[in-house]
Order: sequence, then C-alpha cells, then structure tokens
Amino acid sequence: MPPGGRNGGPFARAYMTEEEKANQPKITMALLKRVFSYLKPYWKQLTLVLVCIAISSTLSLYPSVLTGKILDEGIIGRNLRLLIIFIVASFGLTLMSNLIGVVETYINTWIAQHITYDMRNQMFSHLQKMSQRFFTSNNQGDIITRMTSDISGVESVITNTFRNILSNSITLVVALVMMFQKNWILAVLGICVIPLFVIPTRKAGKTRWKLTGEAQECNDEINGILNETMSVSGQLLVKLFGKEEREYTRYKDANGRMIKLNIRERMAGRWFFVVLNTVTNIGPMLLYLVGGILIMKYDSSLTPGDITVLVALLGRTYMPVNNLLNIQVDWMRSMALFTRIFEYFDMPVEIENAPDAITPAEARGEITFDHVDFSYDPERQILHDVSFTLESGRSIAIVGPSGSGKSTIINLIPRLYDVQGGEVLFDGVNVKQLDLGFLRKNVGVVSQETYLFNGTIRENLLYAKEDATEEEMIEACKKANIYDFIEAQETGLDTMVGNRGLKLSGGEKQRISIARVLLKNPALLIFDEATSALDSISESKIQEAIDPIIEERTSILIAHRLSTILAADEILVVKDGAIVERGQHRDLVKLGGVYTELYNTQFKKVDEEGRIRDRSDAELAEIKEALTT
Repeated sequence: MPPGGRNGGPFARAYMTEEEKANQPKITMALLKRVFSYLKPYWKQLTLVLVCIAISSTLSLYPSVLTGKILDEGIIGRNLRLLIIFIVASFGLTLMSNLIGVVETYINTWIAQHITYDMRNQMFSHLQKMSQRFFTSNNQGDIITRMTSDISGVESVITNTFRNILSNSITLVVALVMMFQKNWILAVLGICVIPLFVIPTRKAGKTRWKLTGEAQECNDEINGILNETMSVSGQLLVKLFGKEEREYTRYKDANGRMIKLNIRERMAGRWFFVVLNTVTNIGPMLLYLVGGILIMKYDSSLTPGDITVLVALLGRTYMPVNNLLNIQVDWMRSMALFTRIFEYFDMPVEIENAPDAITPAEARGEITFDHVDFSYDPERQILHDVSFTLESGRSIAIVGPSGSGKSTIINLIPRLYDVQGGEVLFDGVNVKQLDLGFLRKNVGVVSQETYLFNGTIRENLLYAKEDATEEEMIEACKKANIYDFIEAQETGLDTMVGNRGLKLSGGEKQRISIARVLLKNPALLIFDEATSALDSISESKIQEAIDPIIEERTSILIAHRLSTILAADEILVVKDGAIVERGQHRDLVKLGGVYTELYNTQFKKVDEEGRIRDRSDAELAEIKEALTT
C-alpha cells in the first residue's frame, strides 16, 4: 500500500518518496514523443475524449451560475415559473454533464486498456527474444513486475493523470472566466483567497505523508516478525533456543510504535480537516462581506444571486488548483513508469535470426566446436579454445569438475548464448546462420532441473508436438520407461502433474521430460546431468531409458555415472573451460590426470556403491572389464 493512499483525500500520493526523488527520470522531448507514440493509433478516440471532457467540465459549472438566477429571478423575483425552469435546467445540465462523463470514462478506459494490451504484447514478444543471459542476470520478480504492475500502471496514467490535467485545467479556466464576467473585484478577491486553501492542504499533506510512510515501515517490520516467528521452521527455532520472551518483546515494541504512529496520522488528518473547513468558509464569507459592501455602499449592479454564483464558482476552483499543483508528482511518477518499461524495450536482442537464415531440408545432428571462446561477462572467461567434433549417429560424454564449463558448452549449441570467439557448427553450418526455429527444433535437451507445466501428462507431452497422436505419445513414454507408471494411473495420460510437477517424484518427472524430448524427435539429443539429483532406483529406471536412446541417436552426455560415460563413443574431459583430455575410459584412466582423479573420487565410488548391479550381464561384464583394465 503506497504512503498516503489509505485514506485518500486531497493530499493522497501528493509527495514523492526519497527513493522516487533519487530516481526521477529526465524528461526529454524524445521520451515524451515515445510516450505519445502509444496514443497516436487512438487519436480519433482521444479527440472524442477531449471534447467530452471540455463539454462535461463546462456543463458541470453552469448549475452554479443558474443558482444566481434561481435566487434573483425565481425566489426574490417571486416568479414560480422561472424558479421551476431554472431548477429543471440546473438538474438537466447536471445530468447531461454526468452522462457525458460516463461516455468519456468508457472511451478513456477503452483507450487505456488497448494501450496496455499493445504494450503487454510488445513486452512479451520482446522478452521471448531475449537470450538466456537476460533471464539469469535479472530478477524474475522484477521481470514479472515490469510485465504486470508497471504496464498496468499505464492505464492509471491515461485514465487519471492525463485526464486530471485536462479536466482540472478546463474547470479552472472556465470557472475563472465566469467569475470575472460576474464581477472582477470579487473574482480577484477569490483568487487571493485560494492560497489560504492550498497552503494548509499541502502542509498537512506533507506531514501526513511522512507519518504514513513511517507507519508503513513499521507495518513491514511487524509483518517481518510474524513471517519469521509464525512459520513452522521459525517457531521450531524459537522454541529450541528458548527465545519466546525475546520475540514477544520485539513484537510488542513494534506494535506499540505502530499504534502511536496511527494515532498521530489520524490526528494530523483531523487537524487538517479542521483547518480546511475553516479556510473554505473564509473565502465565501469574504465574498459575501465585500459583495454586500458593494451592493449597499456603491449602488452596484451586483445582486445577491451574483454573489452566490461567485461563492459557488470559488468553491469549484479549490480542488482543481490543488490537483494541478500536485500534478507534477503524478507526472513524474508517470514518466518514471514509462522509463522503467522502456528500459526493457531498449535492451538489445542478443540472439536473433540472421537476415538470410538457412533452413536445411533435413538435420543429421553433427556438431563441431571450432576454437570456441565464451564468457558470461568480460571479467571471467568460461571457455578457452574449445574444439571437438561429434559425428552424426555417435555420442560423446563430457566430464569435469563442477563449474568447469560443461553445461555452458551444450548451451551454445541451441544458441541460448552466442560465442565470443570461434564457431559452433551444426551439420557444417555456423549456428548463427541457421534459422533459430530449425536449430532448436532439432536439438533436444534433458536437463537436471526438470520443468513441467501445471497440467496433465498429455498436455506436457503435447508441448513438444501439438499434433502428436495417442500412439506416438505412448511410444515415447515406453522408450522413456514411464508408460507402466502412466498406465497404472486412474486417468492415464490425463493425470494432473501439479505445479512444476510436484505431484510426481523426481524420477517420474525426469522420465516424462525424456518422453517429451523424444516426441520432439530431435536430430541431436543432450542429457545434462539428467540423473544427478535422483535416488539410485529412479536413476536406474532413467538409465534404462537413456541407454537404448543414445545407441540410435546423436547424443551428448554430461553425467556422473561411470556406466553412462562408458556407453559414449568418446569422452571429453573439461577443466577450467578447456578440453584437457579426450579419448576412451581405459586410456584416460591410465594418464593420471584430471580424468583419473575424477574416476577415483567420483565415478568409481558411485559404481562401487552398487549402481552397476542394475545393468544387464553383458553390460556388467563390459563395465567390470573397463574398471579392471
């Protein structure tokens, strides 16, 4: 809840926070032109809104003018017919003004909704084109805020800020013109009285804004204490360390500060309204006094009705003046909102299709890294002069210590990132020259962090191939060693997986992920630590699915399990972003280098724990032979 927004009033959101002051955008002609470019497609509707605001604001003032005629010609003139006519006319003008206001609100809201619709679509489309670097370096909450709250705020800018500027300006100008038409002396007096209303309003508003901000900070502190101490883990910690009294004291102190601030805030508002009501009565009293003197002493043509009209018009100027004085704050917030949105729009798209992108007729899945260099930021090089070739139909295993660059290598193939030096070739063509759709369609990745959408198993499978038949899905599930589980479910493929697949075990999610990739039918299949976070039983089931797959497809394996590595045609050993060793297991283990160390500390231990028992007799014999060679 923003400071000042709880109780509204003439000073709600009238002052900027220190953070807002520090981050005020620089208002330039280029920024304004860009902002109004979103209004340009709707210029016809905007013109109609302007006309409606002008008519509605003007008509809303005429009942005040008719009040004078009601008094002079109707009541004082004792003319019942004119009295009724003026009252009916006043009612009719008020009704007409309100009806036009409804039309204006609808058109204004329609414009605002369509502009936010355009901006959301533009933002979503732009973010979809951003590289993986953008999503790993930016806070997810901030991205969603720009997509939702910031763009939704644009609607308020159009329906409130722009409208307030226009309607308040028109109301003030028309009211002042009408006042001067009645009597210039009283009009000048009225203008001199207006600051008596504005000054206390702004002073009280500033005080209450400060108090509300402090109350909000105190409320945040209380919520923080509650979140920490009322959660299951928090309560357990409090009890185990015997800190109940300490936490109670913390809460009591913060709660006491909140009560005091709330009382001060309410009283500040109360005193404000006392001053406000007093000042708003000073203006009319002065007009009545000076007007009476003019009538009685100078035989003025001024009538009691004219004075009444001037008093009514003066009352109608108070809020427009106050709103226009505060409009700078709203305007700066509006521009800050657009600036935040434009920051994202202006972020360059790192990875996009080349103008003459190539779309081959078929894909073989052959991969070549030619002296590749890569870094996420200039200060830290990740890959150094990486070169290797994976021929179609063959497989390689990439092993190395954590953080050595294994996952980075595979991320470069579908162009989640682009290399800084060298080339990555897919079927002999630089991936930067290939059509992105074609490239990513033919590269399938099964990662360690499996992501399933909140839906059914069927919906998650169809994400890979929307027109897949029931038979194709079943076949993919059988190859992924998950069909027996699906068949055992009451609703089969229509079983709900829950948010991020939470209704399934890690192994079940991973096998569904493998089935999804198989349904995609890519030319190159990549397994990135697909079993590292699973228990031995789940890992065994996934391994049973992976082994036959890599025999029939071009594959890259990043794994910690020796039996998986041994199934590859070649092993690449990566350390500090460079390929330091390559070859077969029996040769690499004899070198006494990085692979030997990995084997002794990781691979051998894993298989000695019994995971190779899940293998067939022929595989077991092959693995044992490799282990003893």
